[in-house]
Amino acid sequence: MEAGQPAQRRAEGVRDGARPLLSVRGLGIRFKTAQGIWQATRRIDFDIAPGERVGIVGESGCGKTITGLSILRLLPGNFAGLDGKILFDGVDLASCSARQMRAIRGKRIAMIFQEPMSALDPVFTVGHQIAETLRVHSNIGQDEARARTLEMLRRVGIASPERRIDDYPHQLSGGMRQRVMIAASLICGPQLLIADEPTTALDVTVQAQILELLRDISETSKTALMLITHDLGVVAETCTRMITMYAGEVIEDATVDEALVRPLHPYTSGLLRSLPHLSPRHGRLPSIPGRVPSIAEMPSGCRFRARCAHANRGCEAEQTLQDAGGGRRVRCHRFAELNLPGALHPPGAPIAAKVATQ
Repeated sequence: MEAGQPAQRRAEGVRDGARPLLSVRGLGIRFKTAQGIWQATRRIDFDIAPGERVGIVGESGCGKTITGLSILRLLPGNFAGLDGKILFDGVDLASCSARQMRAIRGKRIAMIFQEPMSALDPVFTVGHQIAETLRVHSNIGQDEARARTLEMLRRVGIASPERRIDDYPHQLSGGMRQRVMIAASLICGPQLLIADEPTTALDVTVQAQILELLRDISETSKTALMLITHDLGVVAETCTRMITMYAGEVIEDATVDEALVRPLHPYTSGLLRSLPHLSPRHGRLPSIPGRVPSIAEMPSGCRFRARCAHANRGCEAEQTLQDAGGGRRVRCHRFAELNLPGALHPPGAPIAAKVATQ
């Protein structure tokens, strides 16, 4: 993980009033079902500054992936409607036409999908698929497109790119296919890269290489990164800011260092405490009881209260995303009175003492 000072300084790009690259306001996503129209997400608010690396975390079913897909307007066929605004460099993507979105996808905003074998077309070579993105958005010839594809394959760490450029996806390993996906996403130099679980199903060594590649690309090219994952270790290693989602809502927004040391929402604290530790040995691994409510059974008030050990009568009211100071935001009316442990805070130790040692 990066030192706290760079993470703090990077996050202040949005906090200090600089214009964010991406500004999501009041985002709500609705789907058609046999039982009617169901609200999948509501009141999603967050910003991403140019060059910033933001991790979107939460359990499966919390709305992380569909939030990423909504930015590129790639929602599934039962999509019913979109509320709110998705401002990208001042343009509201939620109201863009299909033609306008085609000009933005791949060129200015790109996405790395969770499973590269499903995202890559098995009947075309990987070189053809990377160059296709470039040819769609640029008026260049076939030879130049191939040369730039070779250059990008080298940049993402593909060995022997002159040979691999003519391979088909099934001829590559999982790590190499993910690098091809990254190359296709970066070939047009996007301003924002959305990565949906980019290291899932990869072994630890390849995962570390992919994360280092994404971090280096963000730093050298000033590409903003929106990393969607359930792996908090990946966020700690790669990102400068962490947004926690639960049951279709943003419930906490803080720098990675702040969230790791002193989370403000009980759900964020529960996620962090569930991480395995080297000590104490033979101890019981903490867990969050229950499960994320289904889209058809969303509770009123605080959506986490049925699983929360700190819930009280005030949690029955609707919770708003409050300013917690220092640019932090949290959706919990008790955040100021709770003293919640984080990943770097062993149970029983005073948080203030732990913070002082960072």
